[in-house]
Amino acid sequence: MSVTKQIRPFHSVLIANRGEIALRIIQSARLLGFRTVAIYSDADRDSPHVQAADAAVCVGAALPRESYLNIEAILAAAQQAGADAVHPGYGFLAENEDFANAVDQAGLVFIGPTGAAIKAMGNKAHAKQLMMQANMPCIPGYQGADQADAAFVAAAQQMGYPVMVKAAAGGGGRGMRLVQTAADLPSALASARSEALQAFGSAELILEKAILAPRHIEIQLLADSHGHCIHLGERDCSIQRRHQKVIEEAPSTAVTPEIRQRMGDAAVKAAQAIGYIGAGTMEFLLDAHGDFFFMEMNTRLQVEHAVTEAITGLDLVAWQLRIAAGEALDLQQSDIGIHGHAIEARLTAEDVAAGFLPQTGKVLYWQAPNAATPASLATHLQPLEVRVEQALRSGCTISPYYDSMIAKVVVHGSNREEARRKLVAALQNCVLLGVPSNQHFLVECLRSPQFTQGKDIHTGFVQQYMGHCLAAPPVACARSLAFAALALLARAPSSSHLQHSPSVLELAVGQQRWRAEVQAMGDAWKISLNASEAQAGADALVFLLRDLRWFDAEHQHFQVECNGLVEKAIAVRDGLQLELFHAGQAWHIEQADAHKSSHAVQSGGAVTAPLTGRVAAVVVELGQTVSQGQPLAVLEAMKMEHSLTAPIAGRVVELHASPNTQATKGSLLLRIEELA
Repeated sequence: MSVTKQIRPFHSVLIANRGEIALRIIQSARLLGFRTVAIYSDADRDSPHVQAADAAVCVGAALPRESYLNIEAILAAAQQAGADAVHPGYGFLAENEDFANAVDQAGLVFIGPTGAAIKAMGNKAHAKQLMMQANMPCIPGYQGADQADAAFVAAAQQMGYPVMVKAAAGGGGRGMRLVQTAADLPSALASARSEALQAFGSAELILEKAILAPRHIEIQLLADSHGHCIHLGERDCSIQRRHQKVIEEAPSTAVTPEIRQRMGDAAVKAAQAIGYIGAGTMEFLLDAHGDFFFMEMNTRLQVEHAVTEAITGLDLVAWQLRIAAGEALDLQQSDIGIHGHAIEARLTAEDVAAGFLPQTGKVLYWQAPNAATPASLATHLQPLEVRVEQALRSGCTISPYYDSMIAKVVVHGSNREEARRKLVAALQNCVLLGVPSNQHFLVECLRSPQFTQGKDIHTGFVQQYMGHCLAAPPVACARSLAFAALALLARAPSSSHLQHSPSVLELAVGQQRWRAEVQAMGDAWKISLNASEAQAGADALVFLLRDLRWFDAEHQHFQVECNGLVEKAIAVRDGLQLELFHAGQAWHIEQADAHKSSHAVQSGGAVTAPLTGRVAAVVVELGQTVSQGQPLAVLEAMKMEHSLTAPIAGRVVELHASPNTQATKGSLLLRIEELA
């Protein structure tokens, strides 16, 4: 049955998404006079996007497949709320042709391309074949129907290693594996299939010759329903971890006007060849010689669309809405200029040193940087300087059901260096307490000589240059620990209170241990810090703190003079633990008793859940003998799989984990007893 795309005026938009992108769409929709309808899962009942919309409908339980991926429930919500258009945002169903077709068949306007265009470009194998037919430069590879390991082994042997295994469906770096040798290919195929099936419902893979150290460049497109298509320049998305973008910028320092024109022309021609309508993105790999190769097309709005808005002054969401309503694109290619430079950083709830392990839990304190987030967005925007897109608030919970990205910080400057400085400053004024994040990692990336110079940037940047961040968590500075000791003891803004508090604190920041002696001296406090035995050898560090001032009734914001320097900090106490934000960085600090109890279960052969998530698989049995490093179980959280391995060799003597159950961070999954 053929599907006719609905292109007509509408008045009410249902946003089939959540979080910051739902808020972003609401913002532009309201500007254009549209009524907005939010959907939400049971886990998101109190989320900001629900409160921001004109109406909201619950579409199911927390698991995405029961809510944000539930096509029937979403269409029923549109009918119930009287919506006559649907915006998919990004992620979830945004690139699902069945959803686009179902929206059209229901007589609603799908704010995006046709289901046929989504299908054509949604499968990497099919998309690559179409692009090769359109004479688009493509990476040599294998995208055959034969999915047996033998077919991939033969193809890899023919093209030569290294090769890249990719999921044919979906994106976001899931189902991607870089394979250096033939011996590693079978295991890479197995793990990529498993992750692809879980993430996209399809285990189909393709194989490509790996292009080492390329730039990841994408071209933003706008196409109306009248056959007119233009591009809005490029974005450089080369700073990635696990094949997922973390820092994006526009324009790229590697793209010359000549490359921009060639790449833009190729993208426009390819989009027109498939009859594309709406906002879309062609993604390329750019090598050191200036040659580019097609990777995939994203048939939706991109997470990083804001950097293009910043340098062009165009509201992409508004244009999506206008095009879906049948308006003609009144812009010519010559109208598109590049003004200044924009950079975006994705703030994620992750433990960087633990391999970017997603983190969940309660946000004890959230404060966006002092950003000039626009109260309104016009169709043609003035260039933005700092923009924060997020759906956080103090007291909210970051759940294990959705993506780990929790905010985007975007800056615009007259040149790249100005934009880089502004982004560093913005991130250092972004306060997230209670849940670990990649904030420090982002700042380190932006401050690195390679990023600052803008020359040696490629998709392997993080692995090549940020090893110090990946190897171990940052070391807390003694000054921050002195502030923590004061905050832990000073529950009231008077020095007399401190005189009656314990004078000795044992503090822990991860595996770092410190002994803080606090002595009241009239209206000041002398704090002496001694390192633990493992760090011994240095003399005690002494700080004199005076003139403590609190700025709020909860005693969280304070200012104090420390050794002659006046500084501000934010501290939130949670039992024997303290979350401290000082000098642009967040610290989780524990007192000795809390540290001992939280780490005791990690000793020996105990295997605990490193994050809250679903137990996707258990591959050992009670009583089984295992070797050190052997896979034990797989946890799924925030759309990623995490394999747990045996810390020691021995026998499984306790087994508490079972498939398709929920595991809480820190809970005991199994215990291994070392063999005598």
